[in-house]
Amino acid sequence: MRALLVVNPAATTTSVRTRDVLTHALASDLKLEVAETQYRGHARDLARQATEGGQTELVVALGGDGTVNEVVNGLLASGPDPESHPRLAVVPGGSTNVFARALGLPNDVVEATGALLDALRDGSERTIGLGLAAGTPGTEDEGVPERWFTFCAGFGFDAGVVGRVEQQRERGKRSTHALYVRQVVRQFLGEANRRRGVITLERPGDTEGAAEIVENLALAIICNTAPWSYLGNRPIYPAPDASFDTALDVFALSKLSPAAVTRYVTQLLTSTPERGPHGKHALSHHDLTNFTLHSQVPLPFQMDGDHLGLRTSVTFTGVRRALRVIV
Repeated sequence: MRALLVVNPAATTTSVRTRDVLTHALASDLKLEVAETQYRGHARDLARQATEGGQTELVVALGGDGTVNEVVNGLLASGPDPESHPRLAVVPGGSTNVFARALGLPNDVVEATGALLDALRDGSERTIGLGLAAGTPGTEDEGVPERWFTFCAGFGFDAGVVGRVEQQRERGKRSTHALYVRQVVRQFLGEANRRRGVITLERPGDTEGAAEIVENLALAIICNTAPWSYLGNRPIYPAPDASFDTALDVFALSKLSPAAVTRYVTQLLTSTPERGPHGKHALSHHDLTNFTLHSQVPLPFQMDGDHLGLRTSVTFTGVRRALRVIV
């Protein structure tokens, strides 16, 4: 099998030794080409070239969730075609590695490499669904290109936290869970004037029904799988029913007062695969194929932990069976 190993040398837990061990292990079973990323978006370009070349059967991403996201967008640059596009394999090299862990892979790079080799020898794979986000026609974001995401997107508060973390990393800070917690607090304290709901969720109606519109939401989290993230080793489940086998789930809050935030953060920290946050200010939707989020003011937007700037409107599509993954 001809394979491409895409390595992000700047990933949090990736080292030269890690790359060399992985390369040696994979080269014993595969016709392997290795490429290191050199700029933002390079992993996407490498995966797209591998797909267009038609010879590569497998692309392995060594890095964090951002690297995986870029590789997925390269593999699906011309749209989903799981039968002809290369398979994806992931070796976690970031600080959180939500996508890899949601697939059931070990979070340790050596153990994950062993699991990958076993899966390749056994021919073990699954076809998963993905999320697709695009600028909404008829709005100022209409021309924003489509982009795939693997496990989550966020509009509003959580995307603002991601943006703050990225700023800290650019200043030399390490991406740690403590850093995220500090930025959550700072985002909350700094957004006192935006705690009222400015987000509207719009779902198209069926052939006989009118569109469903929910207004005055203060934040929205879109999940393609569960858990949504991890705090250390603790999984967080805002949408416990989200799955790679269904379309998209949405968790939203209509209030961000100190009391409401305390309540729902506590519920998130104690959430389980059977029960997520709930209450009069919480909104949950399961298995949505198509919907749009609008905002009265530009809000931060993130996908798979990558801050993408400010948006006023984003249209989401849940695409089932979009990509083959080695597991």
